Amino acid sequence: MLIITARLLPLLPGPFTHQRILRTAGSVAYRGLRTMEPLRAPQDPQPPTSGAPMEGLNPTPAASTPDQEMPLTIGLLPGETVVREGKAAILFPSANEVFYNPVQEFNRDLTCAVVTEFAREQMARRGVKVVVPGEKERVVVNLADEKKEETEMPTGEKGGEEPVVTASVGEHCKNGLRVLEGLAASGLRSVRFALEVPGLRSVTANDFSAKAAALIARNAQHNEVTHLLQASQRDASMLMYEMRGKKDRYDVIDLDPYGSPAPFLDAAVQAVGEGGLLCVTCTDMAVMAGNSGETCYSKYGSVSIKAKYCHEMALRIILHSLDQRAGVYQRYIHPLLCVSVDFYIRVFVRVHTGQAMVKNSASKQALVYNCVGCGSFHFQRLGKRTTQGTHIKYSAATGPPVGAECEHCGYRHQLGGPIWGEALHDVSFVQKVLSAVSGNPSRFGTARRIEGMLSMVTEELEDVPLYYTVDNLSSTVHCSTPPLLQFRSALLHAGYRVSLSHACKNALKTDAPPRVLWDVMRCWEKSNPVKRDRLSESSPAHHILSTEPILQACFDVREDANPQSRRRHLTRFQENPEPFWGPKARANAGGGGISSDLEDRRKQGQNKRKNQITDATQLKSFPCKRFRKVWEHYIPHHTL
Repeated sequence: MLIITARLLPLLPGPFTHQRILRTAGSVAYRGLRTMEPLRAPQDPQPPTSGAPMEGLNPTPAASTPDQEMPLTIGLLPGETVVREGKAAILFPSANEVFYNPVQEFNRDLTCAVVTEFAREQMARRGVKVVVPGEKERVVVNLADEKKEETEMPTGEKGGEEPVVTASVGEHCKNGLRVLEGLAASGLRSVRFALEVPGLRSVTANDFSAKAAALIARNAQHNEVTHLLQASQRDASMLMYEMRGKKDRYDVIDLDPYGSPAPFLDAAVQAVGEGGLLCVTCTDMAVMAGNSGETCYSKYGSVSIKAKYCHEMALRIILHSLDQRAGVYQRYIHPLLCVSVDFYIRVFVRVHTGQAMVKNSASKQALVYNCVGCGSFHFQRLGKRTTQGTHIKYSAATGPPVGAECEHCGYRHQLGGPIWGEALHDVSFVQKVLSAVSGNPSRFGTARRIEGMLSMVTEELEDVPLYYTVDNLSSTVHCSTPPLLQFRSALLHAGYRVSLSHACKNALKTDAPPRVLWDVMRCWEKSNPVKRDRLSESSPAHHILSTEPILQACFDVREDANPQSRRRHLTRFQENPEPFWGPKARANAGGGGISSDLEDRRKQGQNKRKNQITDATQLKSFPCKRFRKVWEHYIPHHTL
């Protein structure tokens, strides 16, 4: 049992009473991704001498005292478990009262790596050198080489003067960064920041739930990071609005909500400091991937399209929304890293202030014309920016770039966007993060996947938005799918650039126009013919194959057609390592955990497409909406 003494009660003001703390535990243990161990309360627990301060106190951490440096011992509630991830050990109640998803370990590892590199750059400007355990002195090398080597250099041989002051992980840095996690839940991410990211002055872990805020305070004690981490129970938007003053802004803001981050973006772009880092996660992929374009417009100001490139388009939609909201306050964004992973997307952007640069925003946005027949797409910029010496002229863009019907298949176009039309990544920054992760692989549990993901990111074409997929091109003309290397080689032989995409396994990003892609498919169809008599005259395949190719494609495999990340067999597209891999149920504020009915429905939905039920005895207990049982057989309703 948790022993609450007079010295522990002051850190739980207001609603955090003894009775409410006792209600935060149940009887069933969670199962973590890395390690999850049931803990027993010590027989002779020592009452803690200090705790994690709650919101309302001075955000600047107080100076350390001898009492704070003593190891803290906190009692555990019955049935409580601990999740170990990275260097953090987080206490969790048994019921589904506080949200936690072990799938997001990759998200948290990548965030720690990005924030560490961001802190390295920012602290170097302030004359402070950050120290990461297990990391050597290194020089960032060209990651296009197959073998990446890190050159060790003595400190005295480096150009310039090295900072005298150093900042290590877990230590309070007077001139360090101030970090806010707006929706912290258990505080796992914030605790990992405090334990794994050097150069921090304070970490504020906020959550609107009283139970979550109480758990954050206990986890700060359990991990002995109360000198860095403050728990807060506030509305995330109101907290950020109150901290939008120039002297109060945070250096790093992390938003990882359950669902859409749209309600928090306006406050976030104001509360992050000049040149600060804004990290945003979106898990409402059904909306952003085209299932509900009108809902996407209401949340992000952009219409999504259901297409093969929907995952990259989702990244560009959230960037458009961030840039549009920042522009209201004469601010603009600079993307550092934007990735589509599993069932969510994650973006890391820097926010700057500048009225002159905000004028470029219109020329950075674009509409998408997508053909509903063959899938060809074209872009229409919203603005035009012309440079004449030192003079810059802004004007309206001209268009549209397409006719009333698609020139390839004769079908109509659908309009999507506006979306972000510029680069998704800062390649130089990504190379620094990749160099740090590959040079210290023991730091993160998902280091291999991070290395594979970032390697693909550095290989992507920066100035080519969206992508095609080889299987979709083949499906359009009803022919066999050409090997990926041969298709890439054909485009390279024709003089165009081509790359893969981290967002899709069979993706092709290329600066070749759609007519070149269809010419390549026409040439491939000649050597792998389809039965023309079975094609409908109104089908896209009939229109495309009826035209003779202008370009004669060469499918001889080139050496540069196989990228380094693929050649080195890096972990790029990870398969689900265990069942129930994906989004988790929303936390139940009333307690009680996940209902048995919900668990049964989730289990029935697992692998329902791969494992088709054919045995009639199993069909009796399997729920079905389209059929009902008549005698000993299932017969469709319309046949009765």
